[in-house]
Amino acid sequence: MSTDAQAEDAAQRAAENGEQGQDVEAPAAVPLTEPEGGVPPIIDTPEALAEAVAAFAAGTGPVAADAERASGFRYGQATYLAQFKREGAGIALIDTAALPDLSSLQEAVRDAEFVFHAASQDLPGMRELGMAPAAVFDTELAARLLGWPKVGLAAVVERVLGLALAKEHSAQDWSTRPLPHDWLVYAALDVEVLVEVRDHLYAQLEEAGKLDWALQEFEAVRLAGPPEPRPEPWRRTSGTHQVRDQRGLAIVRELWLSRDREAQRRDISPGRVLRDAAIVAAAHARPESYEALIELPEWRSRGTKRAAPRWWPAIETALAMPTDKLPSRRGPKGDGPPPPRAWSDKRPEAAARLQLVKPRIAELSEQHAIPAENLMQPDAVRRACWEHRGGGEPGIRALLASRGARQWQMDLIAPVLAEAFAEAAAQQDSNQG
Repeated sequence: MSTDAQAEDAAQRAAENGEQGQDVEAPAAVPLTEPEGGVPPIIDTPEALAEAVAAFAAGTGPVAADAERASGFRYGQATYLAQFKREGAGIALIDTAALPDLSSLQEAVRDAEFVFHAASQDLPGMRELGMAPAAVFDTELAARLLGWPKVGLAAVVERVLGLALAKEHSAQDWSTRPLPHDWLVYAALDVEVLVEVRDHLYAQLEEAGKLDWALQEFEAVRLAGPPEPRPEPWRRTSGTHQVRDQRGLAIVRELWLSRDREAQRRDISPGRVLRDAAIVAAAHARPESYEALIELPEWRSRGTKRAAPRWWPAIETALAMPTDKLPSRRGPKGDGPPPPRAWSDKRPEAAARLQLVKPRIAELSEQHAIPAENLMQPDAVRRACWEHRGGGEPGIRALLASRGARQWQMDLIAPVLAEAFAEAAAQQDSNQG
């Protein structure tokens, strides 16, 4: 049975149950085991890419797109396989390790809309390949705006089309060559029905009065730049929050930096070079000798013990470091407000604003069936409560806009914040009087 026929059959059975008024569970999803046109050969030569470019140039409509990385295996977030599908062109599976420049494909499709699921994950890698979509539709973000409880690709495809996608290869090492056939099946299926899903979601967004909101969100994702680098990324080492003293934090930092250099040199995920647990164990123990280090339980495994001579100099550096060079316990001070628990003492008027705002945001979220974090970034709301210095609703809009809020978000949130802020000010005046 073809993909279209499978989807039509699943939808028909669901409709029949509804028409008969049966109080039954939703019919089982129909497994989608292979693309309708089969799995195409992987594209890994300039000649094969040129053929795909010509086919996509002759195709019509949106371009379904996806990317596979090797997170947890390789250093960084490079794309190792890119998948595309367009009406009239079929599916293209491109080995981007062999063909890292896909600008010719971008030129071929020109202003076509690209359909992603979780576009923010794939767009950075696409840009590195020379792909810069002129328009984006994000099926995951669309599902969030519709208030769906499950927004993973498999869940969305099942809800929209009644088809079941297998997800067993999502965490594979996509730098593997040659890629196994069943992995390629999985990769092809990720774009097989994406445009169909897009069309259904587009109609539902329009019906819900949320299409314009979604288009603003998609454009914001498309135009988003790379995130700012963390000032002290080593503090993200799992378990570091349990290290209380500065000398121990210095051990974490020096081991993390040494591990990162080695991981980058070998193009291996840092966690595979040295586990976070081993780093934190050394920070807690502060071993004064190499022998004491390898006696730690987390350092006794064969691989970690064998590599210990490589890591010991980093620990020695941390142990000998002058006090004024040790990292602080609290970490770098950000430009944002302190944790809300400290607001009552530092800025009680801001605490009062936040207390009044929280339930109103929750009510607005429920009213529009949108998760609160999609209604407005929590950081933007907190900053507005903390930084507000008057100016009414226009001042609040300016604050929200400075944090990247979209027009639809400001239209919904700014009046609510203005009302809450005015109420908080009135309460404060009453208390002082």
